[in-house]
Amino acid sequence: MKRLLSLVCMFCVCLLISVSFVPADAAASSKNQKPDKSPEKRIKPSFTPEAAFESRQNEYPIVLVHGFGGWGRDEALGYLYWGGFTDIEEDLKDHGYPTYTAAVGPVSSNWDRACELYAQIKGGRVDYGEAHSREHGHERFGKTHSGFFPEWGEVDPRSGKVNKVHLIGHSQGGQTVRLLTHLLENGDAREAEATSADELSPLFHPEKKLWVHSVVTISSPHNGTTLTSLVGGIAPHAQQIIALIAAATGTQDHPLYDFKLDHWGLKKEKGESFDSYATRVYNSRIWKESKDTSQWDLSPDGAMELNQWVQAQPDVYYFSVATEQTFRELFTGYEVAEPLMNPLFYISAAYMGSYTRDDADHVEIDRSWWKNDGIVNTSSMPGPTSGSTDEIVDYDGTPEPGKWNYLGLLESFDHADVIGIGVRDMRRWYRGLAEMLGSLPDH
Repeated sequence: MKRLLSLVCMFCVCLLISVSFVPADAAASSKNQKPDKSPEKRIKPSFTPEAAFESRQNEYPIVLVHGFGGWGRDEALGYLYWGGFTDIEEDLKDHGYPTYTAAVGPVSSNWDRACELYAQIKGGRVDYGEAHSREHGHERFGKTHSGFFPEWGEVDPRSGKVNKVHLIGHSQGGQTVRLLTHLLENGDAREAEATSADELSPLFHPEKKLWVHSVVTISSPHNGTTLTSLVGGIAPHAQQIIALIAAATGTQDHPLYDFKLDHWGLKKEKGESFDSYATRVYNSRIWKESKDTSQWDLSPDGAMELNQWVQAQPDVYYFSVATEQTFRELFTGYEVAEPLMNPLFYISAAYMGSYTRDDADHVEIDRSWWKNDGIVNTSSMPGPTSGSTDEIVDYDGTPEPGKWNYLGLLESFDHADVIGIGVRDMRRWYRGLAEMLGSLPDH
């Protein structure tokens, strides 16, 4: 339990503390601001995605899915996971790309997050599955959502084509969107066997649902992250998150953050302080008794288990992006943080940059894992390899469905930089990504 919550504390603190590195007027629109000549701002993406074809081929909406420790648009007093003080979602909308931001469980398993994501997009009550919920000891049903895109999966009368979506996942969000796509196209035999036909969620029904046009993963731990081996005792405690949020937003007790563990009986009660709510979460039995959490899925062993059954689907375009902000230290050969990495990533970057493991009972970790972005090992980001049969190819401008089209490495970008948290404005980069997705033809 302490390992998991230490990790989420560490990640949230690292993301939120970047508020203090942003000028006070950064919350305003950047259109009329003078250029910032700081060294950090001068680092530009080493590549920007470009349209695969000259004309717009589809109008499918984009759904942004946050990673481990993430939050929704109505949390953190408006400080956005996707953009910080800038707004990537609104910017994409302004440029003609309908976009939605999901808010799934920040410490939940990829299975639970995928079920929540499905309900948030399509609408309806979250169904975690009869077999799954019984196995892990939590409620089968969760919150009810109106749906970002209720017509998802229906035939568009104008085009005669099925309404699809583009799924973009950062960090654990990449694992989550892979799992959702797999379930849509394959269903789940265990759930179908455990549930009567009239009660089975469409998500688990074996009927093939070609509802996802593309999957994009950014800085995702497809093979896990060795950071899960670090965070037992050195990461910040939960109280530091509360103190940091208070400092950043000027409030002492506000519903800034929701662990979204209602199905585990861990809902914030009316009038309850955040400190009390968080303490109940931290002291829960689930961290010791269940693998149905992100701590397992993010570990190299848990990721390999996921990779063994979650596969790339032949009719979906898959893209991946990697990040790094470490360099090889001359005397030791270890990877250590570059000077402009978020300072709170220094310890985790150094740990990941030197950690090895040779244990027959676990995934082997060698020096090929050392380069990282402070949270995830760079070698884990191009696509799943551990336990997986998926094929990864270097993207050459012609997207190949059913394979991982590796777009490339964003050099000197840490785990938060790539989503615009900090001083770097990533809106133009995401516009390029949206343009590329909009140019993908049906096949």
